[in-house]
Amino acid sequence: MVRQGFWKRLAAGLVLAVLAASGGGCHSLPMGHECCKPPKFNPCCLPDTPVPKELNKVSLPPYVIETPDILLIEAIRVIPLPPYRVEPLDVLFVSAKADTVFATDPINGLYQVDPDGTINLGSAYGGTIRVSDLTTEEIQRLIQTKVRQYAKGAEMTVSLAQSRGAQQIAGQHIVRPDGTVGLGGYGSVYVAGMTIAQAKATIEAHLSKYLYRPQVALDVYAFNSKFYYVITDFAGAGQQVARLSHTGNETVLDAVSNIGGLSAVSSKKMWVARPAPTACGVCQILPVDWCGITQRGEVKTNYQMLPGDRLFIMSQPLTKIDTYYARMLAPLQRTLGVTLYGASAYSAVRAAATPLSATNGTNGGVTPILPIGQ
Repeated sequence: MVRQGFWKRLAAGLVLAVLAASGGGCHSLPMGHECCKPPKFNPCCLPDTPVPKELNKVSLPPYVIETPDILLIEAIRVIPLPPYRVEPLDVLFVSAKADTVFATDPINGLYQVDPDGTINLGSAYGGTIRVSDLTTEEIQRLIQTKVRQYAKGAEMTVSLAQSRGAQQIAGQHIVRPDGTVGLGGYGSVYVAGMTIAQAKATIEAHLSKYLYRPQVALDVYAFNSKFYYVITDFAGAGQQVARLSHTGNETVLDAVSNIGGLSAVSSKKMWVARPAPTACGVCQILPVDWCGITQRGEVKTNYQMLPGDRLFIMSQPLTKIDTYYARMLAPLQRTLGVTLYGASAYSAVRAAATPLSATNGTNGGVTPILPIGQ
């Protein structure tokens, strides 16, 4: 009777666990959890909407710069604003009119300003002369005064051949988390959310504070801010999210191939969820006919992936139910295992506590071993 009652209670517990598992999925969620309810659609009756697909792809709108894109900025025209004051490592062009002295020791060429702010005219003209923090007109008068000590009537010409600032805005520049790019000694410029043309105009306008009519060449060196996502449901055992870089040419078939195909628990039911402004109040759900794409070569639902798209792949329903049942029954199985283990341990201890028995070799019976003296 005790055993019958135990098995009845066990059967009732199993029924309750099955009922809880069948009702513990998405249907048990409160209202508002619509993510567990896949969209209803019929792949054979899809409307022919003007959505970019495999054979009618579209070009994307002008690229919008975001963090952490890498920009390639090259200076085309970098002329300091007048009056420019010469700094160390600048290069000056110095020339003088023909003279008897200049025939043997000419002054005509490029002279780099040393780190100490001087240029060397040669021993014939007194050696070095300090030119840092002076304008080209001031330098011209200073050199002319000094050279006339050795060449009467010398007429000098001084101009700036190269400024050290030209190298500070050349090369690769990453867009920082605050949306700016650094321009070396010219500070930083905010470019996030701008197109390439807008960012170019913004950088040139910023450089105009330091340079005369600056011109730069701007392009995107690395597209690091545009992605699309492939979410694979693993039948109640979690979801895997793969973030893939967007190049502007991927389709649904490309997206699945980039994650190595469908998993062992995936179904052929999937859709593309396209982000829409919150004010619209309508989800952009594009159902995918996987069998039509792969088995019949149809392009009607092989949509072109756009930045921010989510391709969601459902799992097999039976596998998901099996996972929920296993999860609900696991505590009961562990409890039952502990109970059976305790019962077997109790039986073993009780058997070890009973008197030992010996076998009677005459009649095959079992004779108990009595204490000594009886």
